[in-house]
Amino acid sequence: MSRFVPRALAVVAAGVIASVLAFASPAHAATFLTHSEAAAQLRAAGITWSSSGNCSDRNNSTCTSFTNVRQVTITGIKTLKSASGCAINITAGTEAGHSSGTYSHWNGYKLDISKYTCIGNYIKNNFTYVGYISGWGYQYRSGAGNLYTDEGNHWDILYYTCGC
Repeated sequence: MSRFVPRALAVVAAGVIASVLAFASPAHAATFLTHSEAAAQLRAAGITWSSSGNCSDRNNSTCTSFTNVRQVTITGIKTLKSASGCAINITAGTEAGHSSGTYSHWNGYKLDISKYTCIGNYIKNNFTYVGYISGWGYQYRSGAGNLYTDEGNHWDILYYTCGC
């Protein structure tokens, strides 16, 4: 076999790899949603939301906003609804007024939901109890690694993955 064939194959392979990499998104890239995009998905899944201020302004802490929520977070709450069969009402999203940090409400990783018996029983019976986290509450970890914290009057959920 001539030296031309291996070189030609190497050039073709390099071209294919370059094309794939040029169009592939980075593994760490996240899809962020507008409030209306997230609300439409939640509505379609039968998930409700409420705010003490009856508003969705991200910069107002009395609102419940989904502006810049991660798609993984919305998919995660939809997965929880589907798997549990329970009613879910979101009481906090990405609005101001929560603790800061990488894995925060503001950065689209967290949602708070109402404490209903059905969802509480589902979390406690299907996820691993982590323990009491001082200053936060009783914490449970799903098989996907997401954290569910009983903060007394609501569940605080941190979605690392969609749990699908």
